[in-house]
Amino acid sequence: MNGPETTANTRLKWLIGVGITFVVAATGYILAMVPGFSFIGPLGSAIILAIVYRQIFGFPYAYNSGITFSSKKLLRVAIILYGLRLNINIILGEGLEFLIKDTVVIAFAVLSMIALARLFKADFKLSLLLGVGTGVCGAAAIAAVAPIIKAKDEDTGISVGIIALIGTIFSIGYIFMRPLLDITNTEYGAWAGMSLHELAHVALAAEPAGSNALAIALLAKLGRVLLLIPLCFIIIYFVRRHQKKSAPDGVTIQFPWFLLGFILMSLINTYIIGPVIFIPEAMVESVYSLSTFLLTMAMVGLGLNVSLRDLQTKAFRPLMAMIIVSVALSALAFMMI
Repeated sequence: MNGPETTANTRLKWLIGVGITFVVAATGYILAMVPGFSFIGPLGSAIILAIVYRQIFGFPYAYNSGITFSSKKLLRVAIILYGLRLNINIILGEGLEFLIKDTVVIAFAVLSMIALARLFKADFKLSLLLGVGTGVCGAAAIAAVAPIIKAKDEDTGISVGIIALIGTIFSIGYIFMRPLLDITNTEYGAWAGMSLHELAHVALAAEPAGSNALAIALLAKLGRVLLLIPLCFIIIYFVRRHQKKSAPDGVTIQFPWFLLGFILMSLINTYIIGPVIFIPEAMVESVYSLSTFLLTMAMVGLGLNVSLRDLQTKAFRPLMAMIIVSVALSALAFMMI
């Protein structure tokens, strides 16, 4: 008799754990409507709530299985669905010039963060996550790379929080700087798309410059998202090469199969949705919203693992390195427009 009761209790705790991430994520969406937090966005607001909850109440270990499900499984589902945002033809056609420039941007961000991490003696994995998030597409890129380098949940969570905060500050700074710059609105959009962190940050900064600037900004940004795929495979190569030198025999890195799902969704969006099958725009937007909400739930799970007390000294140096790289990246992108 004890077996079924134990199973039911385990399932209930799992359900409560998933429910906690759902409620905090939903609260993040509500909080994002409040002036001030609207600049941070739902994802950033939700992870801040999760981190604050952890510092006040501690980690809810009784419901860890459900929280881990959100931070691991739902994260991969969100990344796969994120591929539906990519139209490969548009990027390879109209955005080919941006694709070349975006490659320079990503290489600069990642390599600069690695160099500064060594110079500052900063935590390498946390610095690499911040470099990838800065160079590619914020939380989604961090979430994709974290399993490859076997980053701790607290490292992933704190890096997403830092990206949300710094990216928001930069976006607002861009808006105030735009009238002072001797560039056209479309050039401003290209600058924002090539240099800002999250897709939401790009939209926030470019929208005041008009629809043309916003379209160019999103095109430049989506080129960076597309380059997440080869970047992940490059990182896999270096991780495996390092592993052969240092890891014991029999230890292998798990291939991130969800990346293949990401690629498949990109191909479906490019060559099936529209050309072969008509899907109403409202339905496509619903899938976009679902992927964003699932990613937010996953970030809540990661945020609950963040202990600021443990990371006070660990995160400071990577944060300083990221700010330096972000400023330098903005200057580099400005010179390329």
